[in-house]
Amino acid sequence: MMKFGIDRLLAEPALRKPLDGKRVALLAHPASVTADLTHSLDALIAAGVNVSAVFGPQHGVRGDLQDNMMETPDEIDPIYGMPVFSLYGEVRRPTGQSMGTLDVLLVDLQDVGCRIYTFVTTLLYVLEAAAAHGKAVWVLDRPNPAGRPVEGLTLRSGWESFVGAGPMPMRHGMTLGEMGAWFVDHFRLDVDYQVIAMEGWAPEAATGFGWPPERVWINPSPNAANINMARAYAGTVMLEGTTLSEGRGTTRPLELFGAPDLDARALIAKMRERAPEWLAGCTLRDMWFQPTFHKHSGALCSGVFIHAEGGGYDHTAFRPWRVQALGFKAIRALHPGYDLWRDFPYEYEFDKLAIDIINGSPLLREWVDDAAATPADLDALTLPDEATWQETRAPYLLYP
Repeated sequence: MMKFGIDRLLAEPALRKPLDGKRVALLAHPASVTADLTHSLDALIAAGVNVSAVFGPQHGVRGDLQDNMMETPDEIDPIYGMPVFSLYGEVRRPTGQSMGTLDVLLVDLQDVGCRIYTFVTTLLYVLEAAAAHGKAVWVLDRPNPAGRPVEGLTLRSGWESFVGAGPMPMRHGMTLGEMGAWFVDHFRLDVDYQVIAMEGWAPEAATGFGWPPERVWINPSPNAANINMARAYAGTVMLEGTTLSEGRGTTRPLELFGAPDLDARALIAKMRERAPEWLAGCTLRDMWFQPTFHKHSGALCSGVFIHAEGGGYDHTAFRPWRVQALGFKAIRALHPGYDLWRDFPYEYEFDKLAIDIINGSPLLREWVDDAAATPADLDALTLPDEATWQETRAPYLLYP
């Protein structure tokens, strides 16, 4: 039975020994649970750790807020009476006041392996705050459910945001523990950092390919409902920057895309015609859906469901970012004037298009909108970025 970082910390008193006499804070969310599904906060307190404060990322410690940019207030924990500080409310970086409540911050967040999932950026902000205030940060490591594959354009300089912490591709293929070590080096942070590594994580092993099948999946955010979502997300997250529905308001958000004025069968056919090699490793299914809220609420939509699961799934071949990019390209081919890009404030950025913030540059959007640009042209931009990241991250990988 493999062990996550939290399970090892609880099982091995020697690992906890340095916490004796220290004020320990926990950065956690609903998926921060032990092997027996006890929340990490309860488990740490039961183990005698002096927990002095709790921090919550986007969607809160309880994960109760559905949409992006729904802020969570600070509060007092109703069971233990300790302060709960929101890192997605009035502030997104820990304040000096909140850092004054702790000596060591334990980070126990389940990530989904994508640059724009905000827990990645929250980890960077926490490390920067710890460096400024002389505090220690321990990451209690958890699996990257999307596994080791790397995909997407590297975030370009000047495009940093809350969904873009640094120059990495969309699908980074690292755990948060590994990512934290890269952050410390890349941003030259003088911080006491350590990782409580997992035991027995095999990211290349079938059938989980990153997620151990014996462990229960718990949504780390309200729309991260299963492993298929985690695998598809590095592509489907781009839908947040479009007028297309990503399935919010259905039971399978971020696993599908569509709109009332599309023909999903024609779309899939056009995708296969343009770049069949980009569709390897998954199965596309045309379907219908009617969102109960969010984009196209109440309207019947023709949609494409992306199955990165079942017999048609090939972990090394599946490239979700390219699949979704090809979907946009197919819409442009079928409907050249389609109103595709959504113009609205996205993650506290008000002067840039959301699709560009998500991709960390305008390059993907420009490729979609250029009728003459081919799939080979996007590969020519992206393959060097992917190869560079494979080299950059290699020294930080803890799980060979």
